Amino acid sequence: MRALLALMALGSLAACVHAQAVGEMDRAGFVDAVSVVPDLIVDMRYYGSENFVGRRIAGYEASVCLLTSQAAAALKDAQAGLQPFGLGLKLFDCYRPRRAVADFVSWAKDLSDQKRKQEQYPRIDKARLFELGYIAERSGHSRGSTLDLTVIDLRTQAELDMGGPYDLFDTQSWPTDQSVGPAARANRLILQQVMGSAGFKPLAEEWWHFTLRDEPFPDTYFDFPVAPDGRVNRP
Repeated sequence: MRALLALMALGSLAACVHAQAVGEMDRAGFVDAVSVVPDLIVDMRYYGSENFVGRRIAGYEASVCLLTSQAAAALKDAQAGLQPFGLGLKLFDCYRPRRAVADFVSWAKDLSDQKRKQEQYPRIDKARLFELGYIAERSGHSRGSTLDLTVIDLRTQAELDMGGPYDLFDTQSWPTDQSVGPAARANRLILQQVMGSAGFKPLAEEWWHFTLRDEPFPDTYFDFPVAPDGRVNRP
């Protein structure tokens, strides 16, 4: 009987935590980006294993791009700017819970785990990831208006050449890096221009990273999970 009561208590606690997370998400006005942006492709890398850690990250319970409604609306404008040229956007990451950031920090402190070194940080000593700014205790993604993305051919859904992969910890990932070829530099410029015109600001160290200039929660870092049940506000 005690075991049954304990299981019931745990179930009630889990339901309460889930309800609190849904409530937090709804009050903040987050939306599923694909419900706002036509023809948007979502490939949430931290939901799978194709990322610098090599496994699913804490807090990613679905391959869903959650954003504040303001960021989603601006992203729709960016997509509209590309579509006349047969191009579109592919999302790698959007809202990121604080627990996911904590997972990154824990991984970075484990110097024995070098599984993805050759793919993601071949020229960087893992012990320097904090010092060099590749891993931090907090992320703008947790505020809900920062996203990582690239440009694709809408017909084939092939990614345009950006001169290096997503989440490559290297100076080669800087948008201004001159070591990549001219086609890649041109493609990076296309992404910078369309996102800038839509109201996003870039990051100097990552060609894929953009934050809404007038983000609605500049000082709030959320922690509800990227959940599979779609319980977010819809426009």
